[in-house]
Amino acid sequence: MTLPAPAHKLPGISPRAYQHPADRAATAALQKVPYLDEVVRKLIALGYERALRAASLGASVRLGQGQLPGIWVLHRECFNALDVEPVPDLYLTQFPLANAATIGTDRPVVILNSELVRLLGDEGRRVVLAHEAAHVHSGHVLYQTALVILVRLGQSSRLPLLAGLPLKAIELALLEWFRGAELSCDRAAALVTRDPLAVSRTLMTIAAGEAASDLSLDAFIAQAMDYDAGGSGVDRMTRMIQDLRLTHPMPVRRVRELLDWVRTGDYDRIVGGDYLHRGEEPPLREEADAAQEHYARRVSDAFAQAGSSVSDVGQQLGDWLTRLRDR
Repeated sequence: MTLPAPAHKLPGISPRAYQHPADRAATAALQKVPYLDEVVRKLIALGYERALRAASLGASVRLGQGQLPGIWVLHRECFNALDVEPVPDLYLTQFPLANAATIGTDRPVVILNSELVRLLGDEGRRVVLAHEAAHVHSGHVLYQTALVILVRLGQSSRLPLLAGLPLKAIELALLEWFRGAELSCDRAAALVTRDPLAVSRTLMTIAAGEAASDLSLDAFIAQAMDYDAGGSGVDRMTRMIQDLRLTHPMPVRRVRELLDWVRTGDYDRIVGGDYLHRGEEPPLREEADAAQEHYARRVSDAFAQAGSSVSDVGQQLGDWLTRLRDR
């Protein structure tokens, strides 16, 4: 097990240094949807984030020096490695699915599911905590919190205040974005742990559960290398339909994407101290590459699955904001 020294740090690293093209392109595609950012911020301002926080943390235990201090120390080390302050509160909740989440825009909190803590040792817990730290570092929390709110509300279209919002279309588009954001955070977890294989092993464990201790990581990586995101039109359509309801990309794809990135040499370069720093990022230009076009289509497809188009959704969002202001 490779564990970094507590002092391991990437001072001033910009999240753009490890951002996956899917994250960048999907974010750019969302930002082109008229009024979407304004509506997302309004949902949070209306108190839905406070309700989500109360519901989530009311059934959770806050960790710290007196509650599972070993996990709390790992949590602090991960934020220190990415040079992020302040360190958010960390909570543990009883849930039988191995997962973690970060919610909250002004004061993010990280929530670990009990099953994840049960399945993983310190190596895997560090990977997960580093992944969540990257969500905070990358500024993912706005869209991420809005997505969790929409998923939790479920049949929220029955609430009078939300009447007229294309909630399903927004949810599907945010899911498309979040799957790209997850790939960025896998890269950050590798940088924090300085061990891409630890990230791969953690993903194998989350995919397989308790049986993972009897599985071969080499065989799992070979499986990932065989994974092909291309294929025939039918294959691509099948995968797209499967993806539409997922918050995370398939674990096998995540391993493939991570190890492909490591092979480019960017991982070694960043660990060696050669990376983009915060405040030195070049201006964002209009992306016209294949990735941008691909994810613009993916967002449009997400809206189409909800029976809308980008222009229709923009019109509905604008109308909803106008009615809200009139009130």
